[in-house]
This record gives sequence, C-alpha cells and structure tokens, in this order.
Amino acid sequence: MARAAELGRRRWRGLVWLTGEAGACREAALALWQAGDWQSPLWVAPEVPAGLADADCLAPGLARTRLGGEQDLLVVDAVSEGAGFDPDAFGALAGTLRAGGLLVLMTPPGWGERPDADYVRLAEHPFRPEQLSARYLARLAGLLDASPEVIRWPALDAPFLPPLPEEDPRVPPPAVDPASTAPDCLTTDQAEAVARLVRQRRRRPLVITADRGRGKSAALGIACARLLAAGEAEILVTAPRPAAVESLFERLEALCPAGQRQGHAFLLAERRVRFVPPDELTRLAREGAAGGAGARLLVDEAAAIPAALLGEWLTAFPRIAFATTVHGYEGSGRGFAVRFLDRLAHEAPAWQGLHMGEPIRWAADDPLEGLVNRLLLLDAEPAPPAPSSMAPAWQRVVTAELVDNEARLRALFGLLVQAHYRTTPADLRRLLDGHGVGIGALVSDKAPVGVVLTGDEGGFALELAGRVARGERRPRGHLMAQSLAAHAGSREALTARLRRVVRIAVAASQRRAGLGRRMIEAEVEQASRDGIDLLGSSFGAEPGLIAFWRSLGFVTLRLGLTRETATGEHALMLARPLTERGEALVEELSIRFQRSLPGLLAFELRELEPEIAAALLAEGEGPALDAADRRDAEDVALAQREPALARPALQALVRHALARGLPAGDESLGLLVAWGFQGRSAEWLAARLGVSGRRQVTDRLRQAAAALLASTSPTGAS
Repeated sequence: MARAAELGRRRWRGLVWLTGEAGACREAALALWQAGDWQSPLWVAPEVPAGLADADCLAPGLARTRLGGEQDLLVVDAVSEGAGFDPDAFGALAGTLRAGGLLVLMTPPGWGERPDADYVRLAEHPFRPEQLSARYLARLAGLLDASPEVIRWPALDAPFLPPLPEEDPRVPPPAVDPASTAPDCLTTDQAEAVARLVRQRRRRPLVITADRGRGKSAALGIACARLLAAGEAEILVTAPRPAAVESLFERLEALCPAGQRQGHAFLLAERRVRFVPPDELTRLAREGAAGGAGARLLVDEAAAIPAALLGEWLTAFPRIAFATTVHGYEGSGRGFAVRFLDRLAHEAPAWQGLHMGEPIRWAADDPLEGLVNRLLLLDAEPAPPAPSSMAPAWQRVVTAELVDNEARLRALFGLLVQAHYRTTPADLRRLLDGHGVGIGALVSDKAPVGVVLTGDEGGFALELAGRVARGERRPRGHLMAQSLAAHAGSREALTARLRRVVRIAVAASQRRAGLGRRMIEAEVEQASRDGIDLLGSSFGAEPGLIAFWRSLGFVTLRLGLTRETATGEHALMLARPLTERGEALVEELSIRFQRSLPGLLAFELRELEPEIAAALLAEGEGPALDAADRRDAEDVALAQREPALARPALQALVRHALARGLPAGDESLGLLVAWGFQGRSAEWLAARLGVSGRRQVTDRLRQAAAALLASTSPTGAS
C-alpha cells in the first residue's frame, strides 16, 4: 500500500503482474482488494469471485460500458478457468485507472506457452483454440518481464517492488490558468478546447486531437453545457457507439442539474443535446432533416468513422467539430489525418486544429501509459520514409518471426492502423495467431511501405455448407464465404476455397504510385499457386474503392441491404476468380446479383448513393438501347414528353451509357439513376440539385437525358 501512496503522490499508476495458479492468484488479489482504502475498485472476470459484490465486477465483454468512469484498483483475471486475456477490454479499461491506482494482471505460470480461454473468439471453424499458436501472449509475457516498472508478484511470495525512477522536474502537475474563463476544466488544454468550441464560427471546422486521458470527451460536454446555457436549441453529437460519449453526457448532467437525461439525449428546458448514430445521422442529413443554417455537430472518436461520412457532415453542418484520439484502442488519429485532413483543407481552408497534450487522470510521465501502449501497440506508427531509388521489393512475411522483431512488427501494424478507420488490440492478436492469416509487404530500404493481410475461408463439407445456406448453422469465422452462402444461397461459396483480403495499406508518402495494385497482383499469383478458387474483398461501399477493385478484375457479388451502424456504409463483397471452379462461381453469383439489383434499388437500396448504384449497374449488361428506346429518350430530352412515361427507355439509356464507359460519378448519370432506378422523390431531387419545384426537376431530367444521348451517339464522345 505504501507503493500506491507513493504513486499517488507522483500522480503515477502502476502495473502489478500477479502470476501463479488460479486459486492462489485470486486469494492474493482479494487480500490486496481488502487491505486498501479503495474508492472505486473493479474486478474484471467472466464470473464474480466469492466475497465480492456483483456491482464490483465486470465481464470483459462489457468493458466499453465503463469508458466514462474512473477506477483506483483494476484487477484483470486472465488465470481462472474460462478466463483469458481480452486485449480490447484491457486496452479500454487501462485508460480508466486514475493516478495512484494499480492495475493487477493475473496470469498462469508459463503464460504464453499455449492459448488461453479467450482464444475461443479467434478459433475459426474447424479449429479449436488449443490448436492455435500463442505468439501474442508470449510477446506480452516477454515485454512484461523486460519492463523495469512492472511490480512482479508470484502469488505464493511477496511482491517485488522495483525502485521508482527519479521524478522529472520538468513535468509539472496539470493546472488551469487562474484567468481561465472555463473554471470547470481541469487543464489549460481542456479550457482552451472548451473556449474554441463555444466561440466557433460558421465554416470554421475545429479538429481536436488528444491521446487518451486528456479530457477530450469531457471538454465536449462542458462546451455543450455552456452552449445550452447561452440558448442554443439543439446540438447533435455522434460517435462510433454511444459509450464513446458517455463522459460527455456525465459532464452535462453535472454542470446542468436542472436538465434531464433521457436515453441518448439530454434535455434542458426546450433545449437539448442528442446523440445520433453515424448511419442515422447520414440518412437525416441526406434527407435534409439534419444540418443546414445554424446547425451544430460534435463528432467524437472521428478516426473510427470513415472519411467519406465525415466529408458529408462537413458539408451539411456549418458548425462542426471533430475530436479524435491520436493513439487509441479504436481508431487512429494518424489515419484520420492522412485520410481526411486533405479534404478538410480543400473544402474548409479556414479550419482550426488543437492538440490536447496534458493528461488529466495521471501525470505526463506516468509509466503505465507507455507500458500499455507498448503491450498493445496503441502507439504503433509506420516506419519513417527513407529516400531510395530502388523500387520496393515484395516479400512474404513469416508471422513467427515478427514476435522476435518488435521494430518490424510495430512498423507493419502501424501501417495497418493508419490505413483503416478502426483497428483494435485484438487485431494484433489475430495477425500473430489467427489460423490462415497471410501477410505480404513491399519493403524499401528495410522499411515496409505497403502491407496486405489476408485470411483463408471456405473448404466446408457439402452437408455443412447446406445447413449454413439454410440458416441452420453459423460456424465461427469465414465472414465472406458464410455471407455469400447465407444471403445468396450459394453452397459452392462455402465448399470452394476463398482467400479474403482483410486489410491493405500503403504508406502515405507512397500513395498514388501503384503499390496497392502491385500488392493485389502479387496476392493473385500467390493464391493461384496455393490452389485458391477466389480472391475476395469486403469493405464499405465507396465509389473510389469500387473503381480500384474493379480495375483489378474483381466482380461484385453482394451488397449489404442496410448500413452498418458504426460506419454508415453498406458492406460490399467482390471477388476475382482464379480457377475454373472460381470462374463458374463468380459468374453465377454476379448474374444473381445483377438480376436482383434493379429491384433492390427500387426498394431496399432506395437510399443508396446514386454514384454507388451507378457503379454497380455498370457491371451488368442490361437491356440493349434499341431504336425505339432512343426515340423515347429523345422525346423526353428534346420535346415535352413526360419522363415517367419513358422510364424503361431512360433506364436502358443509363445502362447503355455506363457500358460505353461514362464514369459512374457523372452528374447527369447520377440524377437519372436516382430518379429512374431508385424512385427518389421530387423533393429529394430538388434538394440535391439546389432547385425548387417539380418543374425545375423535370427540366434537369430532360437536360440529363440529352447529355447521355449526346455522349452515346455514334458521333459523340464515349
């Protein structure tokens, strides 16, 4: 307990590595629990140990529900029967530990020699957890053993307390400037963030970046309280999930006691702060039901939301702030910067940035923060670019070798984190121990500049494939193969061998140089040598990505009918055949998809972006544009015929224009797709076109038909 007191004086936190048999570990941890005057202890385990109340315990899967809280003792059980090390729970809860707190990690003897109980989430059919490697756990054990700040505690002996390093006199405790106008803030950084949010002007987007524990979300809540007090009627808030903004609402409740929390909203008289999930927010903005003059939007954990959605909100909301964690367990602020800030600079050159560097719950030199970052690679960054006149060399990466090469592992994982909108600590475990995982890299001067991660799927027995297709079974894993079987009814999608591109990433300095294309072609060659029938990919539908994969010979096989809540995008699945069996399967599935596409666009996919709908329609042959269709289209474009009476002809004109190579993003094409295939209302079309009234919409439809006729005429450009 003396060590905890000393840590508290320095505003540090400590990690206790408690090792031994399950019973001995629990007994030792319970003794520590009962010996201290802990104000908010938490025991993380699948089951509540004897002697503790249910309220003091938490299952690992519920870790995100505590993201807004604080703990001063955190016991993580990775030793009891049925318990294992949950990387995501560990990463989420470590950030809730305040200064002076202890994080007790209980592990068995020989930790890392074999998979633990949590590997059941990693073991895909037909493999069992014990058949997997445990490289990830071995790496954790090695790092803990080599870290001088770790308190080692064999359960049957006394803990070994390493000497504390000298205090750094350059690290003062956080303090708010007495002259600050935000007395509810805990640091000058937080006060500055609140002030910027409150006085934000139109078309001056604010980007707030911070590492964990800097009070970023709380700053949003303080700003909301001040804006409500100033009379703002409504503030919309969004994030990947409601738990991410829990501390925002907690600050609101504390600062506005006259208000009331109602679900995901906070009401103060006639004013309110309302959380809206990304998919719902996007729908409301597209319908004109959110955004517009005077509207304000706060986006928390923006790095975990696709840049395409952020861009839409940027257009819809004149006052918008993006807050994101630079290094975190869900999403990387570095990737956010690479993907989105270029667009932000182009569309809103007056945008402002603010970085919050002062920790609130602990000191700036807190040893636990750095240790957790190393363990989970939360701070992984790509290797800095090195000048080289040589083209990057393609290499297959041997996963087992990464555990012994921390620098290379960090560089590879840093690339993956930067390129993807959501990467979690569990993804690192999958990379090191997932069965059928393949890694390829482009290396320049020993530094990876491109990486592709793949996973093998399929190969099911016919009887099991049939049960999956009928919805009777859902074996673990095989995301794409099972989806094609369950939603398209294809048994062959499961009996065939499929290799899915899980992630592909290129260093920011090397983009637009053809490296992504080169990596996919290398994977095609490798998969062909391995006897794989299909090389596939699944991602959120976006016109640029669709064009990239289509240019490499991939064909669309399925599109999700609903938007994913966290991303606001429809999941798209494409594949490239590599064998005769693969050719037959792709042909069957693509024909089915194209046959169903017009009906889906008219009903279930009516709100799909017209540019994406056009890109998908471009893959199908569609009806030929005969002389009668052209005459009907000309009657609309050049005369006064009602467009609705020539809808089939205009649909044929659209598909003919796409077949002739007209880009899916063409404005006239998008308008006719939205009207002719998706049945968009005149009001929606008017809002998209920036016009008013049905007559003006009809005039624009005539102009669009004329443009497509000109582009597809024998003498027109194709």
